[in-house]
Amino acid sequence: MINIKDNLDKIKAQIQHACQQNGRLIALNELTEQISAQFSPVSLLAVSKTKSASLVEQAHLAGQNDFGENYLQEALEKIALLSHFPELTWHFIGPIQSNKTKLIASNFSWVHSVDREKIALRLNQHIQNDNGHNTPLNICLQVNISNEESKSGIDIDELFSLAEVVNNCDNLILRGLMAVPEKNAHNRCYEKMQHLFEQLQKRYPSVDTLSLGMSNDLEQAVAHGSTMVRIGTAIFGERTKKINL
Repeated sequence: MINIKDNLDKIKAQIQHACQQNGRLIALNELTEQISAQFSPVSLLAVSKTKSASLVEQAHLAGQNDFGENYLQEALEKIALLSHFPELTWHFIGPIQSNKTKLIASNFSWVHSVDREKIALRLNQHIQNDNGHNTPLNICLQVNISNEESKSGIDIDELFSLAEVVNNCDNLILRGLMAVPEKNAHNRCYEKMQHLFEQLQKRYPSVDTLSLGMSNDLEQAVAHGSTMVRIGTAIFGERTKKINL
């Protein structure tokens, strides 16, 4: 039986250790390492795709509030089932089809996978037209940093033009970048992402998020400036094909 609280504690300790190894924990006078961990510059996004609403609830009761979902219909069912926890923050991290932008804009606080101007403009439009409270949507631009044909993401040479589009949208906030480097990627991929992130930060004050790193490359990502790691398997166990909500 999966002990989600223990798994979360292990991941948080792993993040803290990676931060310490790379000098990324804030030094605070005579505070213990446990307290210092609260000030870690790297946040945890629990990836709950294919996992049940009950497992997400267990993670939330263990202190996790941010959850990432790849599949829209599955996510919408979980969001509805867990609507009595208003403190949950939902992040859409999967590929985006144009006809899904309305539902994504209406149900998520973050979108990590914007890679086309058309998608950005449609998200902005739907926030304006369909979201009664008009809360801006936090946007990360997905970069295909390994140039893999099988993966979504914008090419590096188109990144800054898309960033300008998002920055000019009244209902979107440009928060940063997201990438999924190829398995066993060389440090060059991570160095490129760090450099792009730093360039974007210099141009746009709202940029503060580098969504980079998963269960298999957490330490490598933190070493190269990640501010948010996306962890699924190490929290919830191996992915299942079908979920029981």
